[in-house]
Amino acid sequence: MCTAEDGSSVAAPALDKHAPGPAANPDLIADLVIANRILFRESVVDAFGHVSVRHDKDPKRFLLARNMAPALVTEADVIEFGDDGEPVNAAGRAVYLERFIHSEIYRARPDVMSVVHSHSMAVLPFGLVPSVPFRAVTHMGSFIGVCAPVFEIRETAGDDNDLLISNRALGAALAKRLGDQSVCLMRGHGSTVVGNSVKQAVFRAVYTEQNARVLSEASRIGPVVSLTEAETRTATRTIDGQVPRAWNMWRLRAEGKV
Repeated sequence: MCTAEDGSSVAAPALDKHAPGPAANPDLIADLVIANRILFRESVVDAFGHVSVRHDKDPKRFLLARNMAPALVTEADVIEFGDDGEPVNAAGRAVYLERFIHSEIYRARPDVMSVVHSHSMAVLPFGLVPSVPFRAVTHMGSFIGVCAPVFEIRETAGDDNDLLISNRALGAALAKRLGDQSVCLMRGHGSTVVGNSVKQAVFRAVYTEQNARVLSEASRIGPVVSLTEAETRTATRTIDGQVPRAWNMWRLRAEGKV
């Protein structure tokens, strides 16, 4: 509250959540760009899918490319968004319909610094067969845990829906289903993965895909032995320290240098 000349109290003017703010670190934007390239190169995304990162200067904002294929993203394509999922500096550029996946997870999870949404072909089947839980079976996929949750959009949107997270209510429902976990499958749609950095989120997205392929192949052979809850916790602590090793190789491969 402020004090008027006559001594009465007056409310301070509301801040415009969509007004330009401090510019994000250029290195963060560069990492977001290469994250898009890595996810394409490692077959996690194709023409569709997206990755975002929380703004380093304003935790209520995040960065996400304009509506385009991930492999083509450049620094000039990165747009800043408010915590309601609306763009701050779109300047006429089209934005992703499913930006609310990102905005609502950031609102619900202060620990999350990056979000990846993909339609990975290896992961998709596990969101369609309720009797077969998606669980960690490799040490590299330990962050998945003993059973990844599955988001059923019908529970929020009803039967007449297009499976897209195209508004805040659906984004909030997805964030609630994700809970405190790292991966959430989306029935008939793909999955969403979160991390404490854009590098960790990309790492987890890649190894979610790998874990899905291993689980599918092992299931063809016979009953599968998955990681225990204790194993998932311990292995995740170890593997988290190896993120830069993978990121550095994937970055060079995405740049065509290895």
